Amino acid sequence: MRRTANGILLKDDHILMIKKPRRGWYAMPGGKMELGESVKEAVTREFREETGLELADPELTGVYTYIILDGEQVEMEWMMFAFSAHDYTKDLVSHSEEGELEWIPISEVLDKPMADGDRLILEHAIHRDGIMYGTFYYTPDYSLLSYRLDPSIP
Repeated sequence: MRRTANGILLKDDHILMIKKPRRGWYAMPGGKMELGESVKEAVTREFREETGLELADPELTGVYTYIILDGEQVEMEWMMFAFSAHDYTKDLVSHSEEGELEWIPISEVLDKPMADGDRLILEHAIHRDGIMYGTFYYTPDYSLLSYRLDPSIP
């Protein structure tokens, strides 16, 4: 099973997002874990590789399972560990190979085009404390079919 770690950097009422060129969707910087890497090491490394920034004291805010279904057939399954941070060191790169980096006002971030499950993950990181656990079911073209969250978001 593939494992990924993503970072949510909240600073001065903004969140750093990356606009992916394939769909034009916004996402949290992060990516695949490497063999033997802890989830915290992975989010720190991936965030730095994509943004140039070093997250200061990232905290685990969510553990999620993603399942891609084609009808009843499971096409893919992976886990994503979400971390939040409120500060950083180093400088933002002028260009990221993964997409366009953008500081988005927190009040506007949930209106950007993105995977529907990402909105729920971001909403939790913005408005709630603690760790959220969940499972998201998507079609192969990333339409959200259903989800379960603990604690649930009303």
